[in-house]
Amino acid sequence: MSADYIARYPALTFSSGPTNSLRGAAILSGIADAIVVDIGGTTVDVGVLAKGFPRESNSHIDVGGVRTNFRMPDILPIGLGGGSLVTENGNRLGPQSVGHRLVKEGLVFGGSTLTATDIAVANGSADVGDVSRVADLDPALIERATVTMHQMIDDAVDKMRPSEEPVPVILVGGGAILVSRELSTASEVIHPEHAGVANAIGAAIAQVGGEVEHIVSYAKINRDDALAAATEEARHKAMAAGADPDTLRVLDMEETTMSYMDDDAARIRIKVVGDLKQTP
Repeated sequence: MSADYIARYPALTFSSGPTNSLRGAAILSGIADAIVVDIGGTTVDVGVLAKGFPRESNSHIDVGGVRTNFRMPDILPIGLGGGSLVTENGNRLGPQSVGHRLVKEGLVFGGSTLTATDIAVANGSADVGDVSRVADLDPALIERATVTMHQMIDDAVDKMRPSEEPVPVILVGGGAILVSRELSTASEVIHPEHAGVANAIGAAIAQVGGEVEHIVSYAKINRDDALAAATEEARHKAMAAGADPDTLRVLDMEETTMSYMDDDAARIRIKVVGDLKQTP
């Protein structure tokens, strides 16, 4: 979206952070359908890629305590990240976190707080800071904390996967170093190159979309004509938002019969996407 378009409709940028991470994961991995686990300093955001784009939430979204009907990615956040505190002798990680103070307060960085990153260094999955600072940690504590981390992520993936079948899991974010073992819910665990900057990559290659949703009566208009008109309207919206018309394609089309209506009514929703138009 152009800066002018965002200034007119700032609500459309809500939840753009997770969206960028999911799109970046799709580009870096080359996988269009998967679960994306974005691990930061304080939280893990788990989302679903469908055809290379984030799966949308089918329920209301609370923004600042206000219930909204904005279309946003279906994201499950959990309180685990690189700066998460390790407590209860390794049986609990987070939701408390040192956040951006990790490089000052984490053990491997010379601090006195045991964090998830310290556990990752101690178990050999990460090579940051001074490993000698965690050399004396109890091996049993390291194992418990490692198991706890992976179980938390496994549980989150289990809640988000579309079926009981194992799914590809793509790890992105600076905290992806926390995952060093297989996940029971994953058919494969993918650590793409440049995973730490997936969010920035997603923002840089973001496409422009246009979406329409109408209730139409097929008793009054031919179905093909209704779909064609809605598609053209979505194309115009995408172009108004800055899309290159030569790159537009229909990403998603939904058609739902409206029960309890006697004029053959249906709800149609069409989403069109394209690349951002380059200006000379």
